Amino acid sequence: MRKPFIAGNWKMHMTVREAEELVKAMKPGLEEVSGVEKAVCPPFVDIPAVAKILKGSSVKVGAQNMHWEESGAFTGEISPLMLQGLCDYVILGHSERRKYFGETDEGVNRKVKSALAHGLAPIICVGENLEQNEEGLTSQVVRGQVRADLNGLTPGQVAGLVIAYEPIWAIGTGKAATPDYAEKVIRDDIRGTIAEVFGRDAAERVRVQYGGSTKAANIESFMVMPDIDGALVGGASLKAAEFVEMIRLAAKVKGA
Repeated sequence: MRKPFIAGNWKMHMTVREAEELVKAMKPGLEEVSGVEKAVCPPFVDIPAVAKILKGSSVKVGAQNMHWEESGAFTGEISPLMLQGLCDYVILGHSERRKYFGETDEGVNRKVKSALAHGLAPIICVGENLEQNEEGLTSQVVRGQVRADLNGLTPGQVAGLVIAYEPIWAIGTGKAATPDYAEKVIRDDIRGTIAEVFGRDAAERVRVQYGGSTKAANIESFMVMPDIDGALVGGASLKAAEFVEMIRLAAKVKGA
């Protein structure tokens, strides 16, 4: 059985002091919930402080991005070596990185391989924008991203990944995809593509989250879907009580 996984993406929010206060507020509640893997992904400057507070707890830490090179003349970038020992996960290919910073599937693929080589677990984001959705191109776009982002990996590597399906039109808009819609895309286009390329076993073992305006009020409706293993949470993860409640509800639904 795939272990449910809820991760909070703080995006460009929280000073170091604010991050410390937030994680201290949510830590006791998160520690009370078992059976669900949980993580927070703060901005780079907050990671050392957050990691120190969460050391020895059941709450893991993730980064929001990284470069594929270990070092070099890449001003403003963070390498996998810099993240080692500070975090467990790294979000790669988020739609905001693709949209605002020109990230491509080729670059995401290089980052995925580098993360795995350095002992970091990728959370790989895929999803269509509003225009693609309205033109009926969701399947084509998502399948293409999955193939490109996972290119050159082994079935064993793919089985251990986390993929986040994030329809771009639902991110930060308050407009979530319906649970049935998200389930269909995850089942047919994400797991289906992985089964075709890497085999059914990898497709059944890989964990797939849903992301896009998830909150305590709707998390249960997504978690009851058999192919949705968790959520990549945005704004709601900046509210300690709500994030804890989302994880509690996820554990309740998945029978943990």
